[in-house]
Amino acid sequence: MEVDCEGCAGCCVDWRPLTDAEVDHERRGPFEPLDDTHNLVPLERDEVRSFIRAGHGDALRPRLFSADDPDRSTTVDGREVAAVGDRPVFFVGLRKPPKPVGPFGTDSTWLRTCVFLDPVTLQCRIHDSDLYPDTCATYPGDNLQLDAETECERVERVYGGERLLDDEPPEGDSPLLGPAALGSTVFAHPEPGRLDGAVERLAADEPTREDRAEFAAVAGASAPGTGAISDDWYERLYDEALDADAWTGRAIDAWEAMAAGSVGERAPASRLARRVEDADGAPGTPGWE
Repeated sequence: MEVDCEGCAGCCVDWRPLTDAEVDHERRGPFEPLDDTHNLVPLERDEVRSFIRAGHGDALRPRLFSADDPDRSTTVDGREVAAVGDRPVFFVGLRKPPKPVGPFGTDSTWLRTCVFLDPVTLQCRIHDSDLYPDTCATYPGDNLQLDAETECERVERVYGGERLLDDEPPEGDSPLLGPAALGSTVFAHPEPGRLDGAVERLAADEPTREDRAEFAAVAGASAPGTGAISDDWYERLYDEALDADAWTGRAIDAWEAMAAGSVGERAPASRLARRVEDADGAPGTPGWE
């Protein structure tokens, strides 16, 4: 597996506003996401813990799914959501605020972009750190093993060029799917009654800080392979997520204020990130040689 990522970041940016081509691949199947976040990276339990403990709890967001099968759903806020028994199931991923980016050689546009992506270099600010998610590190390995179209190929289809240089699936672990994913990348909330109002806010893409902390803490407190939750871990992680005070949260607030209602429209030069993110302590990136 070999990819050419320079000037791309297609897997980190919601670039749907740049094209009329069919590239929306996430809202299909029996369990449709309640939100419209593009390419949400499912974090593992230990990764959720690491982000919270590093002060980035406010950079996390949950994803729930709608479900029509009464045997695999439960009702919360009047919505049928995918569940294990009566427990809603969810992922936790990284938030995507609007940033001024110009992927694929396009003009700078307000596009929803991973909080850790540097808009100037289009590289990940945590690529060489312990926080870098395994899903990102191995992408598009899982797609290749499952014979599913990759974001690299979607970019090639719309903008030409070669991004996926070698489509041989990597050797190693297979994607974690099915029951084995419970408590590792798929989490079950133990008390649906605590989610009153939260599910509706998530569907409207208006979760509160408390909503995000609730789901992140449950994910971090989950026991892999089971539905068990550690109350001690939950309480500690919830408090830490609420107390998050890192550059990521401040950058999200700043970008959302600047872009208000302008996603998909022309944006200032990407170097604006130097003032919004870099000056506030965001890690740098090496650039392209």
